[in-house]
Amino acid sequence: MKKILIYGIAITALMSCGENENNTTENIVVEEKTDQYAELNTQARNLFGVLPTIAENPDNPITDEKVELGRMLYFDNRLSKDNTQSCNTCHNLNTFGVDNKSFSEGNDGKLGGRNSPTTLNAAFHFAQFWDGREPNVEAQAGGPILNPIEMAMPSEKAVIQKLSKIEKYVDAFTKTFPNDKPAMTYENLKKAIGAFERKLVTPSKFDTYIAGNNDALNNEEKDGLQAFINSGCIACHSGSMLGGNMYQKFGLFGDYWTLTKSTKIDNGRFDVTKNEADKYVFKVPSLRNVEKTAPYFHDGSVQDLKESIIIMGKTALNKDITEEDANKMIVFLKTLTGNLPNELKQ
Repeated sequence: MKKILIYGIAITALMSCGENENNTTENIVVEEKTDQYAELNTQARNLFGVLPTIAENPDNPITDEKVELGRMLYFDNRLSKDNTQSCNTCHNLNTFGVDNKSFSEGNDGKLGGRNSPTTLNAAFHFAQFWDGREPNVEAQAGGPILNPIEMAMPSEKAVIQKLSKIEKYVDAFTKTFPNDKPAMTYENLKKAIGAFERKLVTPSKFDTYIAGNNDALNNEEKDGLQAFINSGCIACHSGSMLGGNMYQKFGLFGDYWTLTKSTKIDNGRFDVTKNEADKYVFKVPSLRNVEKTAPYFHDGSVQDLKESIIIMGKTALNKDITEEDANKMIVFLKTLTGNLPNELKQ
């Protein structure tokens, strides 16, 4: 780099034209910027990878008809006992797939036990729910409808009986599943909602950068990315989703609730497996759209993103992340914000 700079100065001294001087200087600055972040660019592409355009499932092939049926179901309050709740109630696509509440209200006004995670990009996760109790979005889609605290429908049969009285659903299921007799089943309902959710993908400027466009991120954003990597956040938040691909104990260093001020201690995955090693273990959330999905953690106990970063530094890495580094990381994390095509919204 020193040789390049000296050579540039020598050329500048020989130039008599002011315009040529400016051009030479500009070329040097561009070259210095490229060289400054070259190592980071390579490292980031090795760590993350571009977000795929669609989350395929060979057991549930995506068709236009299936996606449209799933979209209808996702937004329909009639999937709840008293016609008050839809999937979109807690996973609002106009607010990045969440309702921005610590806990969501269900059909009867009762609060759920965990924060409602975003449905955006969720189909790429290796498991569903905070405790990973379902393997994919198809399996997940059927749970809240029958959950007595959430949508409170009494049974699968009651759901199908209710929908079978609605002509547009009779036609849509028949068109979508022409080889199934009957076409309207609870399993096919889950497949339709799952197919729709597999389209809820939000690429961002970060993906443009990872795909090879070094100018997609500015210097501040790259400095934030470097701070994110250097702090060790990539131990859990790597891959194209920056999370969503492993389980981890919340509180490797100390009890999480002492920092989050949580009012209830959640056993996490232990409640599913009954394995003592799974106490306080949760699925690592993806950081896609994280600036828009507050409050944070499984119990929505922290509203502020900077505070969340500092808490995670302490509980997961045993590090005191400075406010300066946390602010840098926030600049980077904002590059993970993407949006949905309007046709997928209500």
